[in-house]
Amino acid sequence: MAPFDDTTQLFERYRSERDPRDREALVLRFLPLANSVAHRYNPGNEREDIEQVAALALINAIDRYDPARGAFVAYAVPTILGEIKRYFRDLGWSVHVPRALQELTGKVDAAVHQLTAELGRHPTAQETAERCRTTPERVVEARALRSAQRADSLDRPVNDEEEDETVVGQLGVEEPGYRRVERAVDFDRLLDQLPDRDREVLRLRFQEDLLQHQIASRLGISQMHVSRLLRQSLATVRTSFTPHAVGCRTPPV
Repeated sequence: MAPFDDTTQLFERYRSERDPRDREALVLRFLPLANSVAHRYNPGNEREDIEQVAALALINAIDRYDPARGAFVAYAVPTILGEIKRYFRDLGWSVHVPRALQELTGKVDAAVHQLTAELGRHPTAQETAERCRTTPERVVEARALRSAQRADSLDRPVNDEEEDETVVGQLGVEEPGYRRVERAVDFDRLLDQLPDRDREVLRLRFQEDLLQHQIASRLGISQMHVSRLLRQSLATVRTSFTPHAVGCRTPPV
């Protein structure tokens, strides 16, 4: 794997290949950013917990980030802040915002208003940072701070570009399909442990849907022998596996 020094190229490769090594490299590269955000909301003895929350939020941001939609920092900082605020809210704590950051929020709002009038468009984080004499990361953080003391609506758009994509639409749901696939893989692995003839009898009966006398004719054995092999094989399978767990029923023999 050839190294990539350019962050954008690394993100593009991770998005296309999903190589865990690229993900790890991105996490290490941006972990100082996550820790920096976490340290601004540190209620005393909970520092390590908040750092872990920020780190997990960083990983989620890396997994979901699309390089074509702008700078990663502008996407990651609000994501990390959102997870930290959710962590505080779930524990019934208040988010303690530093005074300097509160003051910067006012400056950023004023600068955005002025630049919008001057440029005829919404300014970038870099342009706003230059006007406020700070960094783009701090501008993004100040913008995200506006929602620190109020709950976000689940129906609000995720961003200005895709108004139809709401927060609630991105919430995770339980997907039973993954469990069925895992069970199916386990089932196939269990079948591989059966003797060749037992496995072939099961395959002919339940995949090709042959009757017992047809299986007997195919294998050159008696129908009674086929019936015995089916009972023995199914008994072995049932002791280690529940067929309905994969979303299917074992046909009657």
